[in-house]
Amino acid sequence: MFKQILTLLRGRAFEAEQDFLDRQAIPLLGQQIRDATSAIQSARRAVAIAIAQNEQEVGQHKAALARIADLETRAIAALSQGNDRLAREAAEALGWLEAECTASEKAQAQFGASIDRMKSVVRASEARLRELQRGERLARATEHTQKLDRSAGHHGLATLSEAEETLLRLRTRQQEIDTTAAALREMDAGTDPAAIIEKLARAGCGAPLQPDPENILARLRARMNDAA
Repeated sequence: MFKQILTLLRGRAFEAEQDFLDRQAIPLLGQQIRDATSAIQSARRAVAIAIAQNEQEVGQHKAALARIADLETRAIAALSQGNDRLAREAAEALGWLEAECTASEKAQAQFGASIDRMKSVVRASEARLRELQRGERLARATEHTQKLDRSAGHHGLATLSEAEETLLRLRTRQQEIDTTAAALREMDAGTDPAAIIEKLARAGCGAPLQPDPENILARLRARMNDAA
């Protein structure tokens, strides 16, 4: 019995842990992404340092090759002068420089392989990080939307329907006011003598209230012809 109780307690603890992780998944993901970003930045700095060190090694190798060429020229000159002692010293220095060049070439090859490998890892990590960041943004947006859906029955969002009803009543009332005002204007026009005269003039009953533009143009043309 005691064993079953322990098993049950472990099961409850596991479920509680999983429930906590589920509820805190978004903050946890955000921190994990920040940690990964920091690690990638450190890796990029490491690649930059390795590249700088390799360039320094390349520079030292070029300098050693130049010194070898110079020493060889001088050693040949010493031999031509019969100065075997100086020629031997030059040969010993050449042997040391050539060994250094060989070691430098091996180091450059190792640096190159390591840099290429590190660059590949960083590029792959950056691609995975960008995908994680996109996923985090989507997860946050989804969580906010789900919270909105869950709160749809609460008073804050229930007022949306109430507001829509209020807007409908307001528009209906405004339409009624506009219709009433138009009817009042029409009624006023029906009892206003000036408005009735204007309506009759527009219908061609009696003299027009405004001069006819065509008559004015005819008069202007006649004056123009008389002046000519």
